[in-house]
Amino acid sequence: MLDAGAYEDVERDRRSAMQSVAVVMAACVAGGVGAVGFGLAGLTGFITGAIVSLGAWLVWAATIVTLGTSALAEPQTRSDVPELLRVLGFAAAPGVFLALAAMPAAAPFVIALVVAWMIAAAVIAVRQALDYRSTARAIAVCLAAGALSFGVMAAVALIFTQNVS
Repeated sequence: MLDAGAYEDVERDRRSAMQSVAVVMAACVAGGVGAVGFGLAGLTGFITGAIVSLGAWLVWAATIVTLGTSALAEPQTRSDVPELLRVLGFAAAPGVFLALAAMPAAAPFVIALVVAWMIAAAVIAVRQALDYRSTARAIAVCLAAGALSFGVMAAVALIFTQNVS
């Protein structure tokens, strides 16, 4: 959802933590289903896709927390890790559509659309949770975190796909 008010509600509601975890887990399961579109078949492909989805989200969220609360914080920025993880968990909701990537012909389009949607949701979530005055700052935090997450996950993929002789 791209509603700033909804993220303000999640930010204040400490009881929404488990719902946030459920959203992230649903997105990871969808990532496992969508892995079929990239040639990963069977249970192994599903598990790999789900783990990669979770790993990417964790790196992304950790980077947003670090950048958003320290390096790119504004004077009025007041937040804590649980608060940020709650709003970022709900911002991961578009990830449930990753399951549509199981159709190989649609996979690139689905991935691009879902990633853009998740970044847009994260920008709104970060702006609200960190009390930024500028949407540009929230965009910078989310894009930098997304780039780092992509780089880390690409490096991990390279490590695990190298042939050992």
